[in-house]
Amino acid sequence: MPGYAVALLDPVTEQPLEGPGEGEICLDLSADHAGLMGGYYGAPELTEHACRGGFYHTGDIAERDEEGYLTYVGRADDVFKASDYKISPFELESALMLHDAVAECAVVPSPDPVRGAVPKAYIVLAASGAADDATAASVFAHCKEHLNGYQLVRIIEFTEELPKTVSSKIRRVELRAAEAARVASGDTDGQFLYATYRRR
Repeated sequence: MPGYAVALLDPVTEQPLEGPGEGEICLDLSADHAGLMGGYYGAPELTEHACRGGFYHTGDIAERDEEGYLTYVGRADDVFKASDYKISPFELESALMLHDAVAECAVVPSPDPVRGAVPKAYIVLAASGAADDATAASVFAHCKEHLNGYQLVRIIEFTEELPKTVSSKIRRVELRAAEAARVASGDTDGQFLYATYRRR
């Protein structure tokens, strides 16, 4: 977007990345940005953290290709690893939303003893959808058609609604905590597992 000096920073070293790669989308504070805030009201420590190192840190991750184009990957705190593959909930959710039965969804990591974590989808169904085996099987088949093997959603939970902020953003942090607690308790009620359907 014109008027913004965008830099891609290495998430570990927080140094600008040169050439192709994946990093955090940041704004160079040495340039003028008409639409950038002056800081967090009444919270200088938040402002200092967000504007450290001469850059405004957005918390968004992107990948830069050979031609310099950036592709959005997801929020830094939402991206997770499954079997050492980096998973972007945004990409999985975009694929899920193509299914006719899905009105809304959110993907979070579900702790797994073998893979570290596996993708789990909380799904709010469209009026035409039913929270049953047939719908779950259809969604799993849809994922297999539209996603790579390492990205496949392994668990589905149908829900009436997703937790949201006052600005209607999905609170994935709440869903991550709920899923971690569910796995720790051993509760499997209401869960549809990919392993159950892939042999059919």
